[in-house]
Amino acid sequence: MKKILIIGASSAIAQATARLYCAEDVHFYLIGRSRRRLKIVQEDLMARGAGKVEIDPTDPVRLADNQGVVSRAVQVLDGVDLALIAHGELSDQKACETSAEKTIRSLNINAISVISLATLIANHLEERGEGTLVVISSVAGDRGRASNYVYGAAKSCVSTFMEGLSHRLFRTGVSVITVKPGFVDTPMTEQFEKGLLWTQPEIVAEGIKKAIEKRKSTVYLPWYWRWIMQVIQLMPDPLFKRIFPVSEVGKDQSESHVEQRAE
Repeated sequence: MKKILIIGASSAIAQATARLYCAEDVHFYLIGRSRRRLKIVQEDLMARGAGKVEIDPTDPVRLADNQGVVSRAVQVLDGVDLALIAHGELSDQKACETSAEKTIRSLNINAISVISLATLIANHLEERGEGTLVVISSVAGDRGRASNYVYGAAKSCVSTFMEGLSHRLFRTGVSVITVKPGFVDTPMTEQFEKGLLWTQPEIVAEGIKKAIEKRKSTVYLPWYWRWIMQVIQLMPDPLFKRIFPVSEVGKDQSESHVEQRAE
């Protein structure tokens, strides 16, 4: 039986990804803050043919609890084959600019708690000598912008950590994948106008599944975001600041907002 752990399981991308793995021989362990939302996901996956679906309502931001959370998942699943970390929260950039407390809170949610969980899961997979860890980061972490630099800083931290983790586990049989989505149409982005670069969670989920099958290290989703971000990264600073002026802050909060922190 394939054993899948999903943290932030009520997020749109996590749900879309889980649906791709529904089969009688799949055992899911779902973690999120809201029991109600987890129950909805549980019932959906069972209706789609999943073998077993366990839920564990808990808040991954409580770092002291994370060892116990991962240990429970490992015990219930009898080992983890695939782990997806998809929890996070869209930062309120303007609020963070006037509050160090809110900035630290955002970094704890979007970076520190993710790194804590990734470390614990990676160590388990290393002990097994096999398995896959997938973490959703964001293209927002590739270059700081006035409109979303708190969120971007957290994602940059996650991406760098995952890059190093992938390097560390390269010869162990463990696959470590960083996913960097661009604009994704999820409940967290419902207030934004949608354009040509926007995509659906199902498209991102398909990309995640392909990245797992091909044992990719880093994947931009959809694919064209790799080239968009390469151009943005290479852009000279004076030009970058003219193209993305501070006056545009608030009009487009982030390149991603792909996760939804379960309530």
